[in-house]
Amino acid sequence: MNRDEIIKILKDKLELNVALHSIALEICMGAIYDYLKINGKLKENDPSKESWLKAGLLHDIDYGGKYKEDHCYKTQEALDEYGLSVSPEEMRIIKAHAPMRTNILPENNAEWAIYCADSLTGLIVAVTLVYPSKKLAEVKLSSVLKRFHKDPKFASGTRREEVKKCENPEGLNIPIDTFIEICFEAMKNNAQEIEL
Repeated sequence: MNRDEIIKILKDKLELNVALHSIALEICMGAIYDYLKINGKLKENDPSKESWLKAGLLHDIDYGGKYKEDHCYKTQEALDEYGLSVSPEEMRIIKAHAPMRTNILPENNAEWAIYCADSLTGLIVAVTLVYPSKKLAEVKLSSVLKRFHKDPKFASGTRREEVKKCENPEGLNIPIDTFIEICFEAMKNNAQEIEL
């Protein structure tokens, strides 16, 4: 099944904001992979870029309909129902986005990336929606950084402590402001896909 078909399923089966969040996380995952590759920080045990992207796109596949209350526990059932499949490696990346539910702690770069970037996408969207135009093209990185660091009540659902773990030496080892910039620029460059 190709990406367009997967996105159609997401938009059909999930609330639109969840589907768009999934696309945003896929975009961030690709950008983090590229950053690590360019900077020689990928490791031998890191999955392929395709797996990073697919896990990002499908990480919330069970966050809708009859599965929503059991999010993270019904991933396989949702995939099966919608005719989708992931490799064991991709399933582990997906489960790493919510270790408090799955007990799968991030180990490789892909797992750290999905864990750290998941809720950051929501903050970037929230900053955008404050602008009169509601267009990501008009948002400045400095606004996102300010809201992240200095306004903890803004987009309070953002798990800032998880995002900050991007700096962990045993994980991605990316400075927090750089990590935010990677995700922000990636989303901005693909704003049409996430309807911003």
